[in-house]
Amino acid sequence: MQEKRVLKEFADAGALLEGHFVLSSGLHSSRYLQCARALMDAKRAARLCKALAARVREDCAKPIDLVVSPAMGGVIVGYEMGRQLGVPSIFLERVDGEFTLRRGFDIPKGTKCLMVEDIVTTGLSSREAITAIRAAGGTVVGAACLIDRSNGKSKVGVKLSALAKLSIPAYEADKLPDDLAALPAIKPGSRGLK
Repeated sequence: MQEKRVLKEFADAGALLEGHFVLSSGLHSSRYLQCARALMDAKRAARLCKALAARVREDCAKPIDLVVSPAMGGVIVGYEMGRQLGVPSIFLERVDGEFTLRRGFDIPKGTKCLMVEDIVTTGLSSREAITAIRAAGGTVVGAACLIDRSNGKSKVGVKLSALAKLSIPAYEADKLPDDLAALPAIKPGSRGLK
């Protein structure tokens, strides 16, 4: 699937938003990709993840035993990637700010894991998830996301396969362009919810 088609899928779902957004990273941006809206249509989720699974198969020479994704944003894409790759999928949740396994999930020592995210901006959540996977005994053989907002600049510690790479500027709160600062900020992500 070409990047133009990926963006059309998001636009058709009303998931490519314009305004002033505070990202999970704390950075501010004039564009936001609301993956939950794009993935609420199971057929669209299957199309996107089928294409991402094909990309992962090209990029990752090692077998994959398990898909692990960070909650909340990665849960749906992680589940569908597990289905597309024919392996189980589990997710990590934040407890006291750190990713951990709950709900009876475990990762047997040496399990070859693919860490799957919805969107990567700075790569912080991906790196934290990879650290948690390794701490639980897994071997991370690769990472994948639907959209890499950093256009390949974020480093997550392993090869990152992305369905689309975009260059969407993101700014520190004290370095906003005037046009962005003039708009009220919305925080649509899940990090930091009480």
